[in-house]
Amino acid sequence: MTERKPPGVPFESWVDKQIHDAQKRGDFDRLPGAGEPLPNDLEAPYDELWWVKRKMAREGLSVLPAGLALRKEAEDALTAAYAAPSERAARKIITDVNAKIRDMLLKPPPGPPLGRKPYDVEEVVREWRRRREGRRAANESGVSDA
Repeated sequence: MTERKPPGVPFESWVDKQIHDAQKRGDFDRLPGAGEPLPNDLEAPYDELWWVKRKMAREGLSVLPAGLALRKEAEDALTAAYAAPSERAARKIITDVNAKIRDMLLKPPPGPPLGRKPYDVEEVVREWRRRREGRRAANESGVSDA
């Protein structure tokens, strides 16, 4: 429970004593930002969502328009398909992302265009096989990927 101001003691004196006692106890020593300069955005115009933007930046979050998010997902899916442990897994990854791409092409989202067309599953699987054979040959000859 917080301590109450005693009667007859000026508020400023009582607050100053509280701060002084907290400093002596070290309550302010390990606060976030201790010893760091103040943020240089104090001159910026007021933004009512400043705290949301700071929290997102601090936690590494971002929100992309649907088209850009799917474009990134498609690129990641292609990379994942090439690294898949089996042909079946590679096919599933590409088939799933193709369904999302086709859906977005049929219903254009707000924001920038997708700029992607569905992948050719057979072409991706051929490339997967080629890469797999290349790794197998490199491993058999003793050549390292690193």
